[in-house]
Amino acid sequence: MKLQDILTLDCTICAAPGASKKRILEYLSRLAADKLDSHDTFQLLESLVKRERMGSTGIGNGIAIPHGRLNNATPTKPIAVVITTEQAINFDAIDHRPVDIFIALFVPEEQCQSHLSTLQSIAKIFREKQFCKQVRKCKSNQELFQLIQQAS
Repeated sequence: MKLQDILTLDCTICAAPGASKKRILEYLSRLAADKLDSHDTFQLLESLVKRERMGSTGIGNGIAIPHGRLNNATPTKPIAVVITTEQAINFDAIDHRPVDIFIALFVPEEQCQSHLSTLQSIAKIFREKQFCKQVRKCKSNQELFQLIQQAS
């Protein structure tokens, strides 16, 4: 599944305030919780934190892809949240650089295999330096959403 298939405008935020790794993870979780009847912000945050304990999802070049699993999820499809921050924050990324582009993914437990292909599609899109420059220049949620929808 591609990012464009699961991302919605209301889960796309441009230039969000971000002070810390914890606050960003909370914000990502809160946005996703608004889309789910079966999970609250705390449960989603817990799934992201659990994954971060295994190793940072900061993949380098100012990008992080935090992701977590959903038990008994309704709806039964993955949910993506994309946020850019006004200022980059320390996220323990593999290249030790701060992060300002966050692509969170919440996947139902039974869809772990499609989860891997979705992560690959996200990494492929954001591997392009020119695309990341365009993402960082976006001035509105709508502009960011449309840019991602047009990515190949």
